[in-house]
Amino acid sequence: MLEDKERVYARIDLDTVRQNMLNMHAVLPQNIRMMAVIKTDGYGYGALPIAEMLEQEDFVWGYAAATAEEAFELRDGGIKKPVLILGYTFPYAYERMFAQQIRPAVFRYDMLRELNETVLAHRTDDSQKMKIHIAVDTGMSRIGIKPDESGVEFIRSALSMEGLEVEGIFTHFARADEADLSDAHHKKNLFAEFLKKVEAETGYHIPIQHCANSASIIDMPEASMDMVRAGVTMYGMWPSDEVSRDKVEINPVLSLFSHVVYVKDVPAGTPVSYGGTFVTQRESRIATIPVGYGDGYPRGLSGKGYVLIRGKKAPILGRVCMDQFMVDISDLPQVQEGDVVTLIGKDGQEEITIEELGDLSGRFNYELSCDLNKRVPRVYVRNGNIQ
Repeated sequence: MLEDKERVYARIDLDTVRQNMLNMHAVLPQNIRMMAVIKTDGYGYGALPIAEMLEQEDFVWGYAAATAEEAFELRDGGIKKPVLILGYTFPYAYERMFAQQIRPAVFRYDMLRELNETVLAHRTDDSQKMKIHIAVDTGMSRIGIKPDESGVEFIRSALSMEGLEVEGIFTHFARADEADLSDAHHKKNLFAEFLKKVEAETGYHIPIQHCANSASIIDMPEASMDMVRAGVTMYGMWPSDEVSRDKVEINPVLSLFSHVVYVKDVPAGTPVSYGGTFVTQRESRIATIPVGYGDGYPRGLSGKGYVLIRGKKAPILGRVCMDQFMVDISDLPQVQEGDVVTLIGKDGQEEITIEELGDLSGRFNYELSCDLNKRVPRVYVRNGNIQ
């Protein structure tokens, strides 16, 4: 079943995704819902297979995407639960978003007007509305209304729109993944006070209020509000080195494999790869791996990274090429062409984590997973079986 994926493939353990979600949900206050953040094709892991699995979980309210196109793919794939777009959506998408009941994040007056006009022009009865979530900027300086009187006025305008329903309101912490959580606590309190002000001045209680991200789920359960947004931790990756590792069990979901395609012996003084940045100091045995930065495997691992072959480390020699790289197997005489190569994951007693590869290559863990592109087939495992 994997014969056509021998060059490279990513193994995604869907059971581990589910268990990571269950482990996070177990530490939350009772009746708190979870939003699964599956933007950028589920951080590179596959948005649709993950959403299909989580559709059956009652504690999962719905999903977060980053763009209208990501949301459309979920709907076209049969996903029924709510989908919220966390970023800006452009007017060309509004009609389809309304038809497919996709929630936009709203923070501009022109968005309010144009969304409302779209609904009024296309609804089939007066009860139909588009549900929206208001984005509030409490410190990212990215998108969102201000948590002040101008923000209250914006929400008052949103509530006056005949075709819109303010279902939710949210903010995003800029510093929730640090050991010192004083800034995150301050921003959480700022958001909470703003919500009280909104309700006092408008008389409307916004039903779904959310601010907690992955790091907050672990270290700030008091920020849960009505719903939390689980992102990187769902995939078994840590938001940062400063987030607690002993409060919630999180396990890696992704492994990355290839095979040795060529083995050769070379004398001392042989340059390896582009630029000859590495020259053998002894008679060496070199294996070629048919993966490169054209697949999203970081060029920054040149001369720094390693792979696992037969349970042993094999260091990368010279520069990672677009489609291939070379490793030193001089001390691994048993290695031969066709052997499995572990680029991320476990082999025997050894393990290469995505966090380690991120550190070695100058990237962070989920940047690396997002960069694994469509040249890398995804293989999904559920109940121990390849789907």
